[in-house]
Amino acid sequence: MSTRLKKSYKFAFRSSLLITIILALSLGLFLLYKKQLEDTWFVLLVFTIMTFAIAFSIIQVRVQKYIYRRIKKIYDDVSLLEASSFTADPVTTDMKTLTEDIEKFAKNKKIEIDTLKIREEYRKDFLGNISHELKTPLFTVQGYILTLLDGALEDKAVRKKYLQRAQKGVERLIYIIKDLDLITKLEVGDLNLELSDFDIIELINNVFELVEMKAGKKNISLTFDMNYESPIYVKADRDKIQQVLSNLIVNSIKYGHRDGTTEVSVENLIRNKVIVRITDNGEGIPVEHMPRLFERFYRVDKSGSRKEGGSGLGLSIVKHIIEAHGEKIYVESVVDVGSEFSFTLEKTKHKAG
Repeated sequence: MSTRLKKSYKFAFRSSLLITIILALSLGLFLLYKKQLEDTWFVLLVFTIMTFAIAFSIIQVRVQKYIYRRIKKIYDDVSLLEASSFTADPVTTDMKTLTEDIEKFAKNKKIEIDTLKIREEYRKDFLGNISHELKTPLFTVQGYILTLLDGALEDKAVRKKYLQRAQKGVERLIYIIKDLDLITKLEVGDLNLELSDFDIIELINNVFELVEMKAGKKNISLTFDMNYESPIYVKADRDKIQQVLSNLIVNSIKYGHRDGTTEVSVENLIRNKVIVRITDNGEGIPVEHMPRLFERFYRVDKSGSRKEGGSGLGLSIVKHIIEAHGEKIYVESVVDVGSEFSFTLEKTKHKAG
């Protein structure tokens, strides 16, 4: 209550005091001019007190009627839109407090509106992208099946060829849906990681062997930055980290220049962390695409990347897997120079066992 009185009557008190001082000085000067000041100290004191009381009453009543009620209505209207109670503090005629509250409210609402706009754009992009990714193989499968039903079914050679092509379309649909299912589990935290100690150098070599043919088509060399003579053990989900390495190395092959190089390095970061770097000398990524690089279905090259295949979910899955481990992923890239993706892992001294 004392806080409310102090703030609510501050304006009236200061205004009344100012009026009283001005009038008292005016009266004092007038009486001094008339040579009556020595005989009227009591009159001046009474005049000062009465002036202050009357001025305070009039100003406070008018403030209460014409300002305070309207300010309270602003508080009430704003509090209807605010998640937390906007009127938790006393409602006052303090213009500074009101201005700060309204500015804070406006800033928070602007942030909310900007966030909603970003989410709306993301939703539109996501729906457009998933529609494109799904309809292409669906229409392909539908086209081959309709052709077979229209009479091509009788030709054994055509039938086998079209069924094989339709099968590829179905496999692509399954691939996309599996990736969507995985990323959904990662986003809701519904994926159980099976942590174990393993040699990250050995795992990278395994991935090199798996993607060797793909790299060979573009004559891209898969190599380490140095000769790792000793194992480097990390604690993580081995299968998930293999998926991370596979996605990043395959991406470096997809967007790498022919006769180029994909280099992998494993470095000590801090006492119990290592950082794995995958570096290529490919086409690089423009700066404007970097903030959205790990979004689902986001593609830097809207046409060229589709020719390379993939679900468009690889980098998003990589990011979620690394974050599920409580680790960080980084990217650096320069157009026509190359890109480097890196991520951290927990290092262990000995293999469990």
